[in-house]
Parts: sequence; C-alpha cells; structure tokens
Amino acid sequence: MSEQTKAEIDLGPLPELIGYVLRRAQLVVFQDFFSAFAPFDISPAQFSVLTVIERNPGLTQTQVAAALGIKRTNFVGLLNELEKRVLAERRQVSGDKRSYALYLTPDGAALMRKLRPVLKAHEVRMVAKVGEAGRDQLVALLHDIAEAGDAREPHNGAGIRGAKASRAPRPGSAET
Repeated sequence: MSEQTKAEIDLGPLPELIGYVLRRAQLVVFQDFFSAFAPFDISPAQFSVLTVIERNPGLTQTQVAAALGIKRTNFVGLLNELEKRVLAERRQVSGDKRSYALYLTPDGAALMRKLRPVLKAHEVRMVAKVGEAGRDQLVALLHDIAEAGDAREPHNGAGIRGAKASRAPRPGSAET
C-alpha cells in the first residue's frame, strides 16, 4: 500500500465538526505558546494560575481552581510545582485552618513582568492568522460555546466529566 498524503486522506465529517477543528486550532496555539514560553519553563495552565493569582491576590486554592475549571487534584500538583519554583505561595487564611490564600512571591511577580511581552508577541502571531476582526469574532463565538456549556453543567457536584449526558448521535457515527 502506498503512502497517502495528508490531502488524500478522507477525514469524513471531521473537518466540519467544531470539536475537531477547535482541537486542531488549539494544538497550533499551544505549540506556539510552548515554543515562546520554553525559556521560562511555563505551561499554559501554570501561566493561567499565575495570572489569576497576580490579578486576585488572596483567593483560595478552591476559588482559583474553580475560576479556571481545573480539578482540585490537578490544581494541587500544579500549585505544588509553582511553590517549588518559588513563584507562588500558600498562606493560611486566618480563622480557617483548612483554607489557604494564594499569592505571588517576588520571583513570581518578576517572572510575570518578563512574560508580558512574550504573551503579547504570542497573541500577535495568533491574531495575524485571522486578523483583528476575526479574532474578535472567534473569541465571541468561543465564549458563546463556553457559556452554553456552563449553563448545561449539572449542579450535583459531578461536573461535566462526571455526568453522562444524553446527546444526539454525531455525524458519521454508527448511529447516523
């Protein structure tokens, strides 16, 4: 069997599915992010956590994790790594021995200052692919999808991953 080029491979309905195209676009964005932020050894999740802590010093671990949609167990490991690198710190909340407030360390604040131009350059490269109007439209559409998902999220504490939602068969599935 001869090798087929990417253009010759029939992807069926995939190129028309939001999830498929969104994931492909995410890979491009993340590859650029990882390349740009590699000298600082910062992942997108770490950058998000540092940003929220920088903008909201004193939030609890639970508040930051919830704001970013990160599972508590994953968040603890992420925060442990940031603490080990002396970028963020936990401080016990007075009057609540179980809660910890989060703050950037001086090293964390200095790093965030260094990352601002890196982030700006990364964002400029991404916007160059779709233009300013396209960026605004894309961000608005993605917010619409995210907000619609938030509205459908079960309120039983299980979250989206724990829920077994019924849904219409996907195009191209055995059910269609």
